[in-house]
Amino acid sequence: MSQTKVQLSWLDRLLPINILLAMIIGTLIGRYVPNAAVALNSGSIADVSLPIFIGLLWMMYPVLCKVKYESLYSLLSNRDAKKIIAFSLLINVIIAPLIMTGLAWATLPDLPHERTGVILVGAARCIAMVLIWNQLACGDSEWCAILVAVNAFVQLFLYGPVAYFLSVTIGGGGEGVQMVSMWLTVRSVLIFLGIPLAGGMLTRWVLRFLCNKQSWYDNKFLPFIGPQALIGLLYTIIVMFILQGNEIITHIPNALRTAVPLLLYFAIMFFSTLAASLYITKSPFPIGVTQSFTAAGNNFELAIAVAVATYGMNSKEAFSAVIGPLIEVPVLLGLVYVARGLEGEYNRRLAVVLGELEGHDVEQSGVTLQEGGVEVPGAFKASQ
Repeated sequence: MSQTKVQLSWLDRLLPINILLAMIIGTLIGRYVPNAAVALNSGSIADVSLPIFIGLLWMMYPVLCKVKYESLYSLLSNRDAKKIIAFSLLINVIIAPLIMTGLAWATLPDLPHERTGVILVGAARCIAMVLIWNQLACGDSEWCAILVAVNAFVQLFLYGPVAYFLSVTIGGGGEGVQMVSMWLTVRSVLIFLGIPLAGGMLTRWVLRFLCNKQSWYDNKFLPFIGPQALIGLLYTIIVMFILQGNEIITHIPNALRTAVPLLLYFAIMFFSTLAASLYITKSPFPIGVTQSFTAAGNNFELAIAVAVATYGMNSKEAFSAVIGPLIEVPVLLGLVYVARGLEGEYNRRLAVVLGELEGHDVEQSGVTLQEGGVEVPGAFKASQ
């Protein structure tokens, strides 16, 4: 059974324009309505502005309602599960933070505070927006949920030590990073992943049980709740630009320079991971896309929370951390369209790679070679 390419809805197709409008609206409000930013900052949860806190949960919950939790056990029983998880950990725990640190030093040698903020962003692995980008790019939603959960669990223990090592021991970013605590990291991950994850799981199990039929949930509820993720994304962007748009305009040179390592990072991590998924792990397209967006994306809510709690809301480190999602959102959205455009070429190249393997048993791999593409069976759709 071949995988059907999901067509973008009208809301998906208009997302670039809507994001641009959200940025402009937020900036104008922040610039010409000074009290707006003060009002939005009047309350906070976990060191994050209350409106942003609401937006982050709003955009994650609908995506997590779509995950087929009932099939996760079979996915983890797959013989390639260890390879997929190990590859993700190698990229996210070791390679990605080191690449961001190297790019930060190469492009911001004279801006130590902004450099530290960028390093904090690089050390925070994506557990939020990647779910949206992966869904839009036709990645594997079940495996995305697994990799997000693995990254979240690892960050509970490693984000503090990694952030301190890269910012202080290597980067000389300042003594303040020593304040990055285990509890701060655990709290942020539990809130920004745990709450929407628990809500998504309970919603799926309870509604499917009460309705006693899967078709209502899949055909009625999900089409209703699904668009809420993108609406929540647009709301979050507007709030971010209300809070930081004026600051960015005031310090445009530093904002533009801070954007440079981020732009390089997103491009390098996405395309190198996609290539590695094709030629090294030989993963089917949905898995390759999932790995690529997981590697390229960053957990900006965690980075912002740590930067604000460590250095203060008005610090250059916090300013630099906020630049992260403002650059990441439009860039990764663009990579969604790139990924969808590369699907046919990826499948053709994967067919060639698998066909050239000496003694490769195509049938045992779970991948069927076809003219012009690769057919991937099963729920995985790659029970290789």
